[in-house]
Amino acid sequence: MSHSLLQGKRGIIFGALDQQSIAWKVAEKAHHEGARFVLTNAPVALRMGQIQELAERLNSTVIGADATVDADLESLFTQAVEFLGGPIDFVLHSIGMSPNVRKGKAYTDLNYEFYHKTLDVSAMSFHRTMRAAVATKALAQGASVLALSYIAAQRVFPDYNDMADAKALLESIARSFGYHLGKSHGVRVNTISQSPTRTTAGSGVKGFDDFLDYAERMSPLGNASAESCADYCVVMFSDLTRMVTMQNLFHDGGFSFTGVSQEVLQS
Repeated sequence: MSHSLLQGKRGIIFGALDQQSIAWKVAEKAHHEGARFVLTNAPVALRMGQIQELAERLNSTVIGADATVDADLESLFTQAVEFLGGPIDFVLHSIGMSPNVRKGKAYTDLNYEFYHKTLDVSAMSFHRTMRAAVATKALAQGASVLALSYIAAQRVFPDYNDMADAKALLESIARSFGYHLGKSHGVRVNTISQSPTRTTAGSGVKGFDDFLDYAERMSPLGNASAESCADYCVVMFSDLTRMVTMQNLFHDGGFSFTGVSQEVLQS
């Protein structure tokens, strides 16, 4: 059932790769609620995923952009405004990648070139995205900018590796840019700290299946699914949350505030 929460709104969604992607689910929900948007990902990811199929089904278009390249991002915003016929009301940043995780490097023995890449792709790209939006004057007054995070930004999950540092930086960028964009454009900037979710990227973390089970047993409501995260994103894009900004919003079934559960004690 549609509530038309995003009727008439225009957006850009980063990171839809395949049906496991949270960004993919967000695109489907946003379309269902009346939004029009552009889908984007890095050129190499566009060759790997099924994003073109999603765009065709949702009457969207795909504009490739490397989120670590300023010129690509400025071109993306300029083209998106032209395609959608007006300024951007919402942006979803759903990007994360760690070469150190992929290569099995321990946190205490990181490859620093890989480390820089992790921070650039997974966090600094969020700063670059908002800077490009300002430079191209693409954001509508009162727009909503959102990025996906994880509780490893606050707590130690050893196998999450340097991605934890990236998420901590991501959340800091949201607060700092949120202040400036709020003052200058009435734009809100937030992060959603999602449950561990079986995405292409998440499944690459060592011990992911065991932790997924642990989080399920720790959380009073169980793990939040990709679909429920998409619902939350839609609400954050809507006018219902127009006074919420600079927040890291936990969407994890209560995991973040649970010390221990009976299920964990009895296991």
